Amino acid sequence: MSGQVLYESYFGGGLLCSPRAIFEQLLDDDEFDHLTHVWVVSSAAVQAQAVAEFGDHPRVRFVRFRSAEYFRALATSEYLINNSTFPPEFRKRDGQTYVNTWHGTPLKRMGYDSPGGASGTRNVIRNMMMVDYLLSSGPFMTSGMYERGYKLRGIFPGKVVEAGTPRVDSTLAGPDSPVAECARSRLEAGGVRLRGRKLLVYAPTWHGDYYRPTNDVLELAHRVRSLSERLGDEWRVVVKVHQRAFPYARSEPALKGMLVPDDLPTNTLLAVADALVTDYSSIFYDFLPTGRPVLFLAPDVASYAASRGLYDDPDEWPGPVVATVGQLADHVLAIGTGGPLDPCVTHADRYARALSDRAPLEDGRATRRVIDLVFRGIEPGCTVHDGLPDERTSILIYLGGMLSNGITNSALNLLNVLDHDRYDVSVLYNHSRSREKVRNINMINPNVRVFPRIGGMTHSKRFSYGRRQLTEHGANARGVNMTTQRRILREEWERCFGSAHFDHVVDFSGYASFWALLLAQSGATTTSVFLHNDLMAETQKVVNGRRPHASRLPAFFSVYDQFDRLVSVSPALSEVNAANLGHYARPGAFAFASNTLDHDQVLRLAWGLTDVDRELFRPEAQALLRARPSSELVQSHEPRPVDLTNLPGTIEALLGFHPLSDVRTEVARRAAISSALPYVPDVVTFVTAGRLSPEKNHERLIRAFDIVHRQEPNTRLVIMGSGPLERSLVSLTKELGLSRAVKFTGQVGNPYAVMAQSDCFVLSSDYEGQPMVLLEALTLRLPIVTTRFPSVRGSLPEGVGYETDLTPEALADGMSAFLRGAVDQVDFDYVAYNQIAAHQFLSAIGAEPALGNGIEAAFRRSEDWVDDPSTGAENRPKIDAADPTGSRRQLDEQASTRRR
Repeated sequence: MSGQVLYESYFGGGLLCSPRAIFEQLLDDDEFDHLTHVWVVSSAAVQAQAVAEFGDHPRVRFVRFRSAEYFRALATSEYLINNSTFPPEFRKRDGQTYVNTWHGTPLKRMGYDSPGGASGTRNVIRNMMMVDYLLSSGPFMTSGMYERGYKLRGIFPGKVVEAGTPRVDSTLAGPDSPVAECARSRLEAGGVRLRGRKLLVYAPTWHGDYYRPTNDVLELAHRVRSLSERLGDEWRVVVKVHQRAFPYARSEPALKGMLVPDDLPTNTLLAVADALVTDYSSIFYDFLPTGRPVLFLAPDVASYAASRGLYDDPDEWPGPVVATVGQLADHVLAIGTGGPLDPCVTHADRYARALSDRAPLEDGRATRRVIDLVFRGIEPGCTVHDGLPDERTSILIYLGGMLSNGITNSALNLLNVLDHDRYDVSVLYNHSRSREKVRNINMINPNVRVFPRIGGMTHSKRFSYGRRQLTEHGANARGVNMTTQRRILREEWERCFGSAHFDHVVDFSGYASFWALLLAQSGATTTSVFLHNDLMAETQKVVNGRRPHASRLPAFFSVYDQFDRLVSVSPALSEVNAANLGHYARPGAFAFASNTLDHDQVLRLAWGLTDVDRELFRPEAQALLRARPSSELVQSHEPRPVDLTNLPGTIEALLGFHPLSDVRTEVARRAAISSALPYVPDVVTFVTAGRLSPEKNHERLIRAFDIVHRQEPNTRLVIMGSGPLERSLVSLTKELGLSRAVKFTGQVGNPYAVMAQSDCFVLSSDYEGQPMVLLEALTLRLPIVTTRFPSVRGSLPEGVGYETDLTPEALADGMSAFLRGAVDQVDFDYVAYNQIAAHQFLSAIGAEPALGNGIEAAFRRSEDWVDDPSTGAENRPKIDAADPTGSRRQLDEQASTRRR
């Protein structure tokens, strides 16, 4: 609707903050009397307050948050103004202008800068991709919060307007202004009697969760009463609480006459405040331009800073930071005295620096500058950034379902090896609270921007049938109109990514057409889909009498022609997929890129290495061991005997050197080994790892082991993994009389510890993509026996490992060859391998030109690397006798010794 402006503050919590400042100025200006104004309110109480103030105005109306009227207004208003975010259903439509004022210059770390903050940005970053004008209080907020905290550099499509903060205009109105008179009258109406006394506003941070407010009102009331008694009649103490905590505070009798009414905007209140007390609320930045004192009552500042994170050290805050009400009262009473506790004296320099750094543009005219730019279209006389440019190439990768499987591991490994100084990497996945998925999501490289998909498609239900037909039966199925489907998919892209642009988009999962088709709407330079397996063979796979991919994968094949690159995970697999699926694809679409490997994690989990181990045994750390007792690692240099029979004492001694998390990891590592590999003298252990599903053909492995075990009884087989065939495989083991020689471990949290203590790795698959488990076995220098499945060369170049035909007898011959000493260990340079694999990925998606080196280069003997810069030898770990935990060679030697 042309001329309609929708305002939302704090999800409808009131007519508050900068949206209110803009609203009031537009409403009072005759130039804009053609505009109608719609305010979002979250409850009947908020609506009643709003109606009492503006209900008689003919151009102002109200809609209840998340009502049908709300979504209609959100979809049809010409201007949208919010100080936070619109809900997941929101998609900005053509012709709409979205102004985000945000709700404060941050003191607490925001977005990615806060602990676990990446996932918490999910609706913020989605909204930011649709914002036309993003208001900023100044350079710190632009660079510190927007560019870094929310990773908007290189992707934000709108304008960042450094105009100051509209809501602060009312704070600077002056003591005799209508704003100040309004504040005093509302305080009086709310039961707060000033009677000429100086006003001290206490505005503590709200410590509750938005959806589960915490009632700490009794402690708050005690603190405010105590402060008021200590200050006497000179000061009037009032408390301004968060709107979510107000219902609790209002019901507390001890706060009567001290509680600021919830309908009194904070910045209007600050216009009449003589001093402000807070703890971690950024409200004090709004107050700095007044020049009046700020004090901080923060008894838990050290723990809060450690857990929540702060942008500024408390020593640099613009006022005294105290732990008790008594200390606070002493500083308040000293205001204006010029004495040693007067904040105006002790913190003058810090106050001036904070004002210059955090609130440099507040002059009472911020609202006018915003209106000039947004509504008048004229130069506002302030800095306006057209986006936040970044020279890096941008890549968006759909990671898949984030379950614990090979595709997820490969995706996470890839994110760790990409050069984030050259590439701006974003990832897409479906938001989930599943513990398993959250654990994997938390492993995403912190340099990566995340787009967790929330909400769902908002198209009419009449199009749902066609969408289901498309994803389940393909582009040619009945009821599929591809023009319509592309339109609704484009709308979904805009809901998830707004106006964001990416140079390259990648469906790394490759098993669900919906995600690939969504990415195809991006307008990127190249779109790629990864093929992690022989996908035609996958369509024939039978699990529990069903073929789970028989319909959906062919449906996916039918839209392959919409993608520029179809990337298999090895050259051999690319040939297989091109032969089987080439008629679906564009000419020249098939490419390959080897999976990357997290070798550091493999080695850490295999041998129990920790950062502390590395620190203690670095050569330069030897001096540290002898240094002063205040060392971070060593508290004392006096030898202390430890009674190892005393378990608590032993653990206490360990915790003097190692974090509890590392001790737990090591205990779990030992437990995994003990459970999977109970001690048996002189036994030879064959090990395998993978999902117990048809393509892995564990039945072949068990029958091969039966042949070997009858010839060499001092052998055993450990099968790690779970899956649909577990019950039938266990039954086969019993039928063959192998129950004592074959161990099924189920899913193992740390398979590398078990692999490292085994003697030979065996793979019995019918087909694979590029099995990561072979690369992991190579990293641990395990000899390998494998079937000769079509893409085996993707992991094992010619001459590496022992390959057999796809029969139990042939596989048994390979295992016997190991027992004869005919299967060698291989020198595998995993650092060089990752460099080659990363370049293959970038080349395959069109981000870099092709490079001649294949992964075979990573299997040359270590002596051959010294003078060959093309392999990245300069980045390989250096062998140092004084660093036993940091040397790949010595880890390899440990592995060989343990197996011997």
